[in-house]
Amino acid sequence: MKIRNLHQPFEFELQELQDYQATEHTNTFFEMVFVLEGKGVQIINNHRLPYAADKLFLIFPQDSHDFEISTTTKFFFIRFNDSYLKTQSRDWIQKLEFIFHNHNHLPGCILKTVTDKPLVRSLVEALIREHSNHDPQQQELIKQLINTIITVAARNITLIAPVLAGKEHVTDAVSMLNYIHRNIYQPEELSTQKLANYFHVSPTYISEYFKNKTGQSIQQYITDYRMKLIETRLRYTDMQINEMVYEFGFSDASHLNKQFKKHTGMNPTEYRKSVVNK
Repeated sequence: MKIRNLHQPFEFELQELQDYQATEHTNTFFEMVFVLEGKGVQIINNHRLPYAADKLFLIFPQDSHDFEISTTTKFFFIRFNDSYLKTQSRDWIQKLEFIFHNHNHLPGCILKTVTDKPLVRSLVEALIREHSNHDPQQQELIKQLINTIITVAARNITLIAPVLAGKEHVTDAVSMLNYIHRNIYQPEELSTQKLANYFHVSPTYISEYFKNKTGQSIQQYITDYRMKLIETRLRYTDMQINEMVYEFGFSDASHLNKQFKKHTGMNPTEYRKSVVNK
């Protein structure tokens, strides 16, 4: 299987295609794809959904993906890797983590706000112009535009499953997952009692409902999700262990090490060395 790498922190590419030639491959980077014009079908992991202009898609390193083009399509690809992530602020990394761990890996546009579609289109068109102009501070402006697109994507993902606060019963497990993902950096908001209060149901009901829908207890899901985020930080950032202890609400480094080793079979230092040396 072909492995595709990026040899720079980020890149973008404008392609006008009548046929998309997908080959079996594994990416070592993340992609965002915006459709400027054209129609067809997007395929992600054997799921199919029509696409059209002003759609924004996410493609993960582990995804198999393809496009079946019906009419000539102009795609704009944004690709970025771990070296780009390491230059960003903690708040920005959190946005990216929210996108790539919260998204469901199904096909379809992630832009759910009507006004955000022309906004992202204008940002993409600005990127295209800036890339060809070679004006002063070009790279800095390009980074700001890319990060703005990522911020808009993160905002829309929070709207994919609106939380049903104020309802008498929880009717959508995805809303609960969305609440957990949004509050993963505030451990005090993730107790079963807090979730029950937020959704206006009893702790017993919400616990049973969550386990029936996901196969896991609420607290086990939270632990697993937090460990996935820590794996991302170890793989893609230079963040120190003590910083993660503070950010994710562990009592100390020993507590984090114990939980992480239980999850992966390695302590964080061993895990970071193993992924760096691959």
